[in-house]
Amino acid sequence: MHRLTKKQARRIAVRAQLVDASRPKDLVSVVRHLTMLQIDPTAAVAPSADLVAWSRLGSTYEPAHLKQALEVERTLFELDALIRPMSDLGLYLAGAEDRPGYESTRAWLRDNDRFRRDIIDVLAGKGPLTSREIPDTSVVPWKSSGWTHNRNVTQMLELLLTRGEVAIAERVGRERVWDIPERVYPPVVVPSVDEADVTKNERRLAALGIARQRARAMPMEPVHVGEAGEAAVVDDVKGEWRVDPRYLDDEFEGRTALLSPFDRLVHDRVRAQELFDFEYTLEMYKPVADRRWGYFALPILHHDRLVGKIDATADRSASLLHVNAIHADVRFTRAMSRAIDAELTELATWLGLDRPSAKSSAAR
Repeated sequence: MHRLTKKQARRIAVRAQLVDASRPKDLVSVVRHLTMLQIDPTAAVAPSADLVAWSRLGSTYEPAHLKQALEVERTLFELDALIRPMSDLGLYLAGAEDRPGYESTRAWLRDNDRFRRDIIDVLAGKGPLTSREIPDTSVVPWKSSGWTHNRNVTQMLELLLTRGEVAIAERVGRERVWDIPERVYPPVVVPSVDEADVTKNERRLAALGIARQRARAMPMEPVHVGEAGEAAVVDDVKGEWRVDPRYLDDEFEGRTALLSPFDRLVHDRVRAQELFDFEYTLEMYKPVADRRWGYFALPILHHDRLVGKIDATADRSASLLHVNAIHADVRFTRAMSRAIDAELTELATWLGLDRPSAKSSAAR
């Protein structure tokens, strides 16, 4: 059982997420280490996947690199609104034949087996295609109380994607273009479900550094790691953790970074509170009057501490990065203020925008 201080735990988490001073060199190695980039269309500053890549690689990263890796080099692939390294493909195809898990959805798939085969046939003959270009030959319509109601082609494509029977070949804007997997994926060895689960837990812990064995359910990607790593406790934090022993050498050199709200360093809000004493809520879904930090506030990392949030907006029509407020969770030293200011300038330069002067605000 390892006993860690909060500072040690924070430094492990920061190093594991590649936001310490030692920057990685290329996009694919970043995604391979982090295991994924989350796709989110919100571009108040920049799309989340691009922000995460920029915060690791710096201004050498360009969004075109991501498109190149996904659509030309095929070193990355898209699945369930997550971008993953192609080297992990087999892990996510393990057990694919048993999907979907819900019986009602399985029944819909069985009732529409001819529809399923029609989609695969039309993609094989005419693909790649957008969902709008694929005929709806469903027998039983998809029923939902949400936005997917009667969106039969899209729903079938989503299910076939998780089963490995179709693949996303590219995106045109935000629209996905579909094809048969043989034209998108390389040949791959698919492990057993149990083997895949063990490897995914190990890979996830390597990306997080320290995590709970079991954690609350999170959107898109779990944050639990099972039996991976070694047991640890953190001073003044209840319960047991799992830690990747490769980060236990106390080696650390920090830097200042601006993070996406979907960044895995802060995505588990409970973990961020426990280890970093950092309170954060994504407020884009809140009424303006109820927001404390802003529509798409960027968490600020300074060395091993999350020290505040920046409410910023990219105004591309005016070629400006507006910094509406800087919310300080701790008292900023001059060195911290200079480092944050420099990072904001780097962000504006990377976006190709000018930056007006910032307004400061103390956190409430």
